[in-house]
Amino acid sequence: MIILDYKDARPIYEQIVEKFKLLILKGILQKDEQMPSVRSLAVELAINPNTIQKAYMELERQGYIYTVKGRGNFVAENENLLDERREELKMRMFILYKEGKELGMTKADFIDCLRGFEE
Repeated sequence: MIILDYKDARPIYEQIVEKFKLLILKGILQKDEQMPSVRSLAVELAINPNTIQKAYMELERQGYIYTVKGRGNFVAENENLLDERREELKMRMFILYKEGKELGMTKADFIDCLRGFEE
């Protein structure tokens, strides 16, 4: 389910957060589905349980999961999260577009670039 990239400069917990966010946003992990336990995921990934706990705390802070005391962590409602993520991506694209325009890129340049990503 989760594969870590040890060549990635980001901390391990950030990679875990990003992977779970994508699994939730894609609907692979469904609303109210129980997340793997901290201990079992730590064993599976061969990392410190504190790293998993830190990732889960960040996911909860961002609204992707919720905790039920004594039962574990569960996937939160993700419909609004998907809309928020799309808006965030649009804003990042806008910033890149502005920067590209300042460097002399045309709309056609951006379209060609996007077409290149589809190949």
